[in-house]
Amino acid sequence: MLPKHLVALGAAAAIAAAPLSRAAADTHGLVGAIIGGAIVGAAINNANKNKTKTVVVRPAAPNPTRAANRETQTALNYFGFPAGTADGVLGRRSRAAISGYQAHMGFPVTGQLTQFERDILVGAYNRGISGSPDAIQLVSTDPDGARALLTAQRDLMTGNATPRRTAGYAGLPIEVSEAVDEIANSSDPTPEQLLQRSGFIQLADLNGDGNNDYILDTSYSGSSFWCSSVQCKTLVFVSTPGGYARNDLLAHDPTPATFNCVGASCVVRDDTVMASAEAPATAAPGTDTTMASSEPSGGGALPLFNLPSATASLAQACASAGTGASGLVMASAADDAKSLLTGHLCEARGQAIADSARMVAGLAGVTPDQVDAQCSQYGAALAGHVAGLSLKPRGEVLGDVSGFVADAGIDPVQLAATARICLGAGYRFDDMDVAIGTGLLLVALGEAPYGELMGHHLSLGLGASERPDLAMAWYDDALGALAAGRPAVFAPLRPERTAAVAAAVDLMSGGGAPVLRPIGAGTEAKAKLPTIGDTSKKESR
Repeated sequence: MLPKHLVALGAAAAIAAAPLSRAAADTHGLVGAIIGGAIVGAAINNANKNKTKTVVVRPAAPNPTRAANRETQTALNYFGFPAGTADGVLGRRSRAAISGYQAHMGFPVTGQLTQFERDILVGAYNRGISGSPDAIQLVSTDPDGARALLTAQRDLMTGNATPRRTAGYAGLPIEVSEAVDEIANSSDPTPEQLLQRSGFIQLADLNGDGNNDYILDTSYSGSSFWCSSVQCKTLVFVSTPGGYARNDLLAHDPTPATFNCVGASCVVRDDTVMASAEAPATAAPGTDTTMASSEPSGGGALPLFNLPSATASLAQACASAGTGASGLVMASAADDAKSLLTGHLCEARGQAIADSARMVAGLAGVTPDQVDAQCSQYGAALAGHVAGLSLKPRGEVLGDVSGFVADAGIDPVQLAATARICLGAGYRFDDMDVAIGTGLLLVALGEAPYGELMGHHLSLGLGASERPDLAMAWYDDALGALAAGRPAVFAPLRPERTAAVAAAVDLMSGGGAPVLRPIGAGTEAKAKLPTIGDTSKKESR
């Protein structure tokens, strides 16, 4: 049975979520029993909703006003001004939520939105769900959390936004200097101190155009905001005729040889990824530096019919397509199945990242760095199940994951909310064991629409082996759940998205029988998940 460390952080999370809804407030009785709890955050109310009866909403004729009102209600709920169900009717509860928003922003409290006030609200909401790096950075570091987006949107619309640099630090382009400021904002060192750290910035001509390019290694910031358990984000700036293009990549101890850059785009070279993974760990001085053999003591490892595990990066795929985190451009412009499905996956990834950042912002007594460190441990615990995704039919995979859930012995609502936060964290760090593993947890906990993610990863070979034959069952179940009335978890304001995903899946399945290939196998890791605080000293309230 898994240790109780899965239930770290929940009490603080439930308390932080309290202002968002009465359902969240009702979790206070649970606090004493599970001091530390799962990383529930602001999403616990949504998880509780899944236990209530299904409300069937009769379709109505398209109504632009109601659609706009639904968008307003969704945005109010997103920022913690409870407007209730987004039904398009601005009733008493919605008016109270509007009044709360107006009071927070210092506007006249009337319960009626002016167009300017609505533009700020909806604009900030769209920025939040986009998953853009600047939005994630702002939400994760500002004391107001997601509501910081409202202030930033107002400042942008009124011309009070922080002006862009007109000059960089001595010898550095403006784009690189802005990135230095961004990194410093999430860590203790000042920009000037970061610039003095040997190794923080490396110079090289990466794309062969004769100009200096810049490699910024965020591991030197001392903040885990940028790092997973094994690698950190590297910001690579390559020169172009229009300035320096930024590439956000994941690497361990990067050097110029780590990257392959063409024009404005860079990727991590596969051979350096493999070399890094196979490199022995550095031992303390005076100790034996020979690594213990990973082979069984009875002889050599059993031979496996393998391909190397997938090394393609989802973050790179989204960046290379020029869609950022949202995927919207690709999904609307592409005409082949893989590009369409990649667009939909990038969009889902962006929303998962934004939702995670919003939930973390609602946690009390827990820092984003602590949450990231906790989530990184889920990758080790679920790695075997993630490997099984490429090997087994959907039913077998979910049977295995359901056993994991049963052994955990944790309240399903708590575990599901934890999984939502860590899903976004996994995608933000491009850590597919965390992202896919927590996605599997959500499906096993009854949230079938998340199965779309597994279909995308299998059909595209991103984070899993390319297995369109196995992907179809995941797509069928996820799309079938949505057709049966389950709430959409991605782009809920765009009901046409489900049909667009289904069309892309049909296009993929009509391309001929899938080619079966040898695939990698994984060994399930048995690792303790982290604990924050000593729960043995806590008393029930």
